Amino acid sequence: MKIDLKNNFITDNSNECIKNCYFLKCDFNAKFWEDAKEKGANLITLKEAKKLLNVDENIKIVGITGTNGKTTTAAAIYSMLLDLGYSVFLSGTRGAFVNEKMVDEKGLTTSSPMKTLSYLLTATKQKCDFFVMEVSSHAIAQNRIEDLKFALKIFTNLSVDHLDYHKTMEEYARVKSSFFADETPKLINKDDSHIKFNYKNVYTYALKSPATFSILAYSIKDGIEAVIKTPKEEVKISSDLVGEFNLYNLLVAFSAVEILTKKNLDEISKALSNFAGVKGRVEVVNDNPKVIVDFAHTPDGIEKVLNALKNNGLIVVFGAGGDRDHTKRPLMGAMVEHFAKICIVTSDNPRSENPNDIIDDILKGMENKERTIVEPDRKKAIKKALDLAKNGEMIVILGKGDETYQEINGVKHPFSDELVVKEILKIKE
Repeated sequence: MKIDLKNNFITDNSNECIKNCYFLKCDFNAKFWEDAKEKGANLITLKEAKKLLNVDENIKIVGITGTNGKTTTAAAIYSMLLDLGYSVFLSGTRGAFVNEKMVDEKGLTTSSPMKTLSYLLTATKQKCDFFVMEVSSHAIAQNRIEDLKFALKIFTNLSVDHLDYHKTMEEYARVKSSFFADETPKLINKDDSHIKFNYKNVYTYALKSPATFSILAYSIKDGIEAVIKTPKEEVKISSDLVGEFNLYNLLVAFSAVEILTKKNLDEISKALSNFAGVKGRVEVVNDNPKVIVDFAHTPDGIEKVLNALKNNGLIVVFGAGGDRDHTKRPLMGAMVEHFAKICIVTSDNPRSENPNDIIDDILKGMENKERTIVEPDRKKAIKKALDLAKNGEMIVILGKGDETYQEINGVKHPFSDELVVKEILKIKE
């Protein structure tokens, strides 16, 4: 991509280089530096590019990393800061937004350095106070976040995922830990002991351990009610979101906003109660029968969602992504079987893999075949779930959340779990 300057431009693609243009050099594109040089480009760092574009270095960058909870936590912080009167940019799994306006479609969880630079330029033009971004383990490993000065780094949790890339949990934890090795202010989930961090400028949050921000009492029966103990005083929070996992998300969002703004705690609590959640995250897409769509695609993510909904008879539709971590598939199967009345195993995004091979991997973790139905066609699997919900069961469709496609053999076919549910129910009526 290119960013235009007066009579010149910056690019990160050596194929676009011409004499005297600027090429953004970073670890991410090191193998193209020589090609760019040969074409006469001026190689510049992200730091130099920001200076060239007059990017505002006073924008406070907030980076959130962890296996689960990044998207909801980022969205909650963004929503609360907007409610408190700040100008804010948000970048992550759902795309890019500035002050409630979408400015880019979904892409990588953490963009390339060039795209992030373009976002920072937009944030500068919009006079943003804050830039909130999700930071993936891939982005940390590939140094896609080099030359970004963070005002706060946040750790949510660590569980099995991305082992196709990191190979071992130890390496996955090492990569995540490296994000917290400097003296940048950081906010760490003290209930999760998987990572190491620099103790300089550290804040902690927890439900079960002593921490800078902790929960004194809570109820997650109908929505969330809790009392947070902060270094200043105690404060009540309430939310329509469900589950203990969302209590963690709300606690870390509250803590982050307090650290970043030092606003009155009651003001922050009010802003938090206005946050309605994220599309595709424990989202109710139909009431009768009750159908919930969620993005959970790891054993830990599935456990958190289904545990929050376990007081209902659950019919769970799920699969696993192709060309991704194979080790988590049987664990996902075992977790769904533990909570569900009926398990319907189907396709997620099979990508280049045979959907039946992925399903076989999932089934290795499941013992009670009498409660398990296999239907590789995701639309037919959802229809089967709707047909089976005769006695007030809740249908939970996992893995894709608000995705609008299903990727099969390199082709992204239009597919939305929510729209499929609505289409089938309309046909049935």
